[in-house]
Amino acid sequence: MNAIEIRDLSLRLGGRSVLTGINLDIAAGEFVGMLGPNGSGKTTLMRAILGLVPPAAGTIRILGGPAQRGNPAIGYMPQARSFLTGLRLSGRQFVASAGGGYRLGLPMHRRSERAEIERALDRVGAAELASRPFSDLSGGERQRLLLAQALLGNPQLLLLDEPLISLDPHRQHEVVDLVRSLQSELGITVLFSAHDVNALLGVIDRVLYLGSGQAALGTVDEIITTPVLSRLYGSHIDVVHVQERIFVMSGGYCTESEEHRHDSPAAGSSRTGFSGHA
Repeated sequence: MNAIEIRDLSLRLGGRSVLTGINLDIAAGEFVGMLGPNGSGKTTLMRAILGLVPPAAGTIRILGGPAQRGNPAIGYMPQARSFLTGLRLSGRQFVASAGGGYRLGLPMHRRSERAEIERALDRVGAAELASRPFSDLSGGERQRLLLAQALLGNPQLLLLDEPLISLDPHRQHEVVDLVRSLQSELGITVLFSAHDVNALLGVIDRVLYLGSGQAALGTVDEIITTPVLSRLYGSHIDVVHVQERIFVMSGGYCTESEEHRHDSPAAGSSRTGFSGHA
């Protein structure tokens, strides 16, 4: 069974066409990196998979059933993460807030909920962060807790929207390695949105590249090429390989050079709201 099946899908947002006539299959247990320029539809496609953006045409099926809001089989880490500085939640309380076990200072009542939260913290190696204030954590530490949120409920599909933003290269590799380890251990499917393919090289099974309303899915060698990316960008793109790194160049400039900033404890990289699932 495929984790994601998309047929003749078109998506519109605010009256604007985002994607048109998309067809693709992602197998259960695959690790797929999703890339593309800003505005190409990466977040919109994830929200459509979550049932939050209705198709203008076509269909989306998730794990054999139609895409629908509130699917417990999907764990989600959204890109928009505006940290609520007024709430001094501990790491444990922050994770618990996604599962209904913590609400505005109320204690967690059910033993099963507490056990699930501790299990999620352990899985991401964040047990030592449980008692620390979330607002005092570094970007990489916060990402571990956000990932723990997404794991509540034992999802079969993880949607991670730009989890590497604001992290330095070392922290990026830590996050990617952690997700790959979880994917292998739990046998789950991962759709991992990023701006730079280099952090995902050697880890992802395939890459899904979006651009100009279109999509291309295949191996890195099949998709990250001058002909394919020039079609998706709508202009000439040079793909340059230098010492096991790939640079996507447009007019002499790297298209990904300004997308990431370094991790710091003060950087706000939380999420909007506290829901780890759709």
